[in-house]
Amino acid sequence: MTVSPNQISTEFEYPDADGKPMAESDQAREYLTYTAKVLRIYFQDRLDVYVSGNLFIYYEKGNPRAVVAPDVFVVFGVNKGDRRSYKTWEEGNRAPDFVLEITSKSTQKEDQEIKPNIYAALGVREYFQYDPTGDYLNPQLQGSCLVEGNYQPIAATMLPNDVLSLSSEVLGLELRLQSGKLRFLDPATGEMLLTHEEQVQKAHSLAAKLRELGIDPDQL
Repeated sequence: MTVSPNQISTEFEYPDADGKPMAESDQAREYLTYTAKVLRIYFQDRLDVYVSGNLFIYYEKGNPRAVVAPDVFVVFGVNKGDRRSYKTWEEGNRAPDFVLEITSKSTQKEDQEIKPNIYAALGVREYFQYDPTGDYLNPQLQGSCLVEGNYQPIAATMLPNDVLSLSSEVLGLELRLQSGKLRFLDPATGEMLLTHEEQVQKAHSLAAKLRELGIDPDQL
């Protein structure tokens, strides 16, 4: 039987999920959600910035096994529209510029040995790890930047009240660790980045304090 070239399929399947349940601690899920939300809000006016997490990144066309799924990542220079998966060859060969892994003892080998090699090969400019439970990272927040193909540690600054601060040049933000909790700060305003829910809660708290002082917040 003769098969014409047109009958030979060259299509490959790039699954959106691996069929395995995501087993995450409450703390890991909390910080993954927080990070993705605040970074989306921070870059909401930038149409050329894509923020996502727990999404498959395929980095070799024709090889569905060449895949990695960062907990949170940011890509500059691509459309911010929704995706089922991220294929670098469909995005102008743009890989993430920033990656954060919410790490734990169970993912230690992958996060410290396997993924860094992949990210370095892809040209991910900054790679951060945060260990919310303090299982093995000391300090719990660590960052590195890509220098000539290898990751070099980003120097941390210890601020008053035992606040650890690391600067992300890629994001233009500071990542801060206080009492084991991760937060992002905008150095231009000195304000912590808040989710929409945190913004509403802050507004309600302020309104309540004003009412205690006999001030109607609706009149301001």
